[in-house]
Amino acid sequence: MTAAMMLPTILPLLGIFGRLVETRPDRATLLLLVIAGYLSIWAAFGLAAHAIDYLLHAFVVTVPWLTFNGWIVGAGILTAAGAFQFSAFKYRCLDKCRAPFSFVNEHWRGRAAHRQSFSLGVHHGLFCVGCCWAIMLLMFVVGTGSVGWMLVLGALWQSRRTSRGAVG
Repeated sequence: MTAAMMLPTILPLLGIFGRLVETRPDRATLLLLVIAGYLSIWAAFGLAAHAIDYLLHAFVVTVPWLTFNGWIVGAGILTAAGAFQFSAFKYRCLDKCRAPFSFVNEHWRGRAAHRQSFSLGVHHGLFCVGCCWAIMLLMFVVGTGSVGWMLVLGALWQSRRTSRGAVG
């Protein structure tokens, strides 16, 4: 589901990168390496988030008061996610995502093409996680398995980004 929600954020970068390497015989491989690097970061984030969620649930079970007032954990995550939306760190990461040409120009030199392609995807993934981790944690609050809530939150997130002129 992360791939379905977050892969569209890399499409502008892939378009620019694809045009940059369109005459190369290994173009498809280079594009796949960018995608693999990007998704590897999101996979690592997903594993870490699930591990933290598991540990948090294990902790809540040991504290009877929290077991009966579990909404406090959800409210805390919602508050942290809301506060993060106004942080300088989020906007610094978002600036990198909004300028795919500058990002490719900064991270691609054409030497060691396979390594640099994967690295380009990894770096873009890191910045994408940097600006979107909070909304992903909301998925745990509303229910990771709830496709309906994920679609609603994803649509709201995308409409907010589009209304602000965000590219990625």
